[in-house]
Amino acid sequence: MAAQTVNVGDDAAKFQLSEQSIEEWIKFTVATSLVLAVVSYLWFLPSGPELGTQYLDTLQSSLGTTDPSITIFAQLTIFAVVHSGLAALRPYNPLGERFHRVIFALSSLPLSLSAISYFVNHSHENPLWTFPSTPLTHSFLFLTNLISFLLLYPSTFNLLEIAAITPPKLHLYQTGVIRITRHPQAIGQILWCLAHTLYLGSGVSVSASAALIGHHMFSIWHGDKRLSDKHGENFETIKSQTSVVPFQAVWERRQVLPDDYWREWCRLPYFFVVGGTVGAYFAHPYMMAGAAMLHW
Repeated sequence: MAAQTVNVGDDAAKFQLSEQSIEEWIKFTVATSLVLAVVSYLWFLPSGPELGTQYLDTLQSSLGTTDPSITIFAQLTIFAVVHSGLAALRPYNPLGERFHRVIFALSSLPLSLSAISYFVNHSHENPLWTFPSTPLTHSFLFLTNLISFLLLYPSTFNLLEIAAITPPKLHLYQTGVIRITRHPQAIGQILWCLAHTLYLGSGVSVSASAALIGHHMFSIWHGDKRLSDKHGENFETIKSQTSVVPFQAVWERRQVLPDDYWREWCRLPYFFVVGGTVGAYFAHPYMMAGAAMLHW
């Protein structure tokens, strides 16, 4: 017998143009541009102090090696500790959630961009196998990567909250992708890692994927704990109706997909995700050229 759905959570990926404030989006544009400019100058640009280069040099010196497989694993591990650690500390910041969000962004952004740039530059090193490149395998890998981005956690779309223009919240979502998997970001990251590692066949890709998958496996437990601490019985209700493994709650009939379920996906943020994913695919050569300019 199918479980009866009890509505206690938020509607995922909801976006209504009538509810948007032009003033807030202007603030978002200015704030985001300012943060990216400051991070670029301090961390990346040769005209600045090049803190990113100093960070990489210090890390490799501490490791006692310049091996790219070890370096990328260490970079992603440091990012995971900072990223998840600051997320856990958010409720305890006496200066409030907005200020904590700024600290979170200024700490996580340089570390993540460093890891991405380093990975792009070294992703083919330490080869282990060769993946056959055919139109069929190419389409399979592209589709897998596209699905991985469609599994972004719904809060990713709350750009005004991410930039602390509006007060950040720890949302309890119930609709959309959450019906399929309670931790879509983790599942999407695993798919992304498997697709890229299979294609690249390098020790660097294996090392990076091991760190990323390990981080997201932890985030499954950590995310549930944070939601439980924040939302209590309401989270337990949604937990009983959902699953981590995609579609498990559906085939166990703890989750019943509505007849018009497609409407929960036919929303503006997902059109941008599809467009951004396709754009990123064609922008790969430019991403590689940009990363190469850093000489990391």
